[in-house]
Amino acid sequence: MGEMQVDDAQVFDLAGRTLMPGLIDAHVHVTATVPDFFKLSLMPRSLVTAQAKDVLAGMLDRGFTTVRDAGGADAGLVEAVASGVFAGPRLFIAGRALSQTGGHGDTRPAFFQNMGCVCCGAVGILGHVADGVSEVRRAACEEIRNGAHQIKVMAGGGISSPNDPLEGTQYSIEELTAIVQEATAARTYVMAHAYSPEAILRAVRSIEHGNLLDEASAQAMAEAGTFLVPTLATYAAIARNGEQLGWSTVMREKTDRVKDQGVEALRIARAAGVKIGFGTDLLGDMHLSQSDEFTLRLPAMPAAEILWSATVVNAELIGQPGRLGTVAAGAHADLLVVDGNPLEDVTVLHQAARMPVVMKAGRFHRCELPALN
Repeated sequence: MGEMQVDDAQVFDLAGRTLMPGLIDAHVHVTATVPDFFKLSLMPRSLVTAQAKDVLAGMLDRGFTTVRDAGGADAGLVEAVASGVFAGPRLFIAGRALSQTGGHGDTRPAFFQNMGCVCCGAVGILGHVADGVSEVRRAACEEIRNGAHQIKVMAGGGISSPNDPLEGTQYSIEELTAIVQEATAARTYVMAHAYSPEAILRAVRSIEHGNLLDEASAQAMAEAGTFLVPTLATYAAIARNGEQLGWSTVMREKTDRVKDQGVEALRIARAAGVKIGFGTDLLGDMHLSQSDEFTLRLPAMPAAEILWSATVVNAELIGQPGRLGTVAAGAHADLLVVDGNPLEDVTVLHQAARMPVVMKAGRFHRCELPALN
């Protein structure tokens, strides 16, 4: 086969190193610059955007060239990255996550009563509270109008919200169906925050977290082709920091419960043949723990499958197979050079110092190797 000659091509010696595709994180919140959602909702949007600059740059430094934002980032931030105003990974955004009143995306404290408007102040950046079929249709269409690449819906309780049990289901089947219909009409899909089997069995394209799934719900996901995006890194980070962050006892207890069951959920999903993506869901300073996800999964799956999740599976999930998550002709030139072999030692992905080259869309974000020519 002939060699293509490019007059200005640079040549590098990669002996002893690994060339691999850029990583994809399918569950981030790049605007979660503080770990308290209520406090975040009261901050000026311009301040949050300014703080997100460092969050985005840090992700790209760690080799994540594409991320799927699960609530908070808007079309302006997408453009800021795409145009080079901010250095960061390619963004696929959900806009604001749809939540029922009192659901996981409704961060208002219990003492906020008899408020006619929940779209201002206490819900703010991450959540879009809507109830009833007509209102959720309008909410989904509004997020798509504002530039969302996919719709996020809160289908069950969560650990970072004060009022909802983990096992609870949120939204009726009729409401969820209406949201899926609007997403499908716009040629996109729905990602659902869910922990319990009951919430998972009302599944959409991807289930986020899924720590409490059982064999029956995993089998149903496999049969439906539904993706699972576990986020083990966030529970480990919150368990380390929850008390000093001021999280309530109830919230910390919920964290401990899902943290302890996360690896087992991965084992169950893998045995059932579920497509397993890669996500982290970190908040505030805990974004620094993003690469911990690789090693936290090792008790449930081998390194090769973890890397497959963070590249090929996530590319399929976000509708970019063959363009992202691969080193191939016709793909985006998102490339990493890693010292060592992550298939043998996945911890090499934990250290920017072990990643001398990060390229996104054919441009070097970092190149610490000398060219041979």
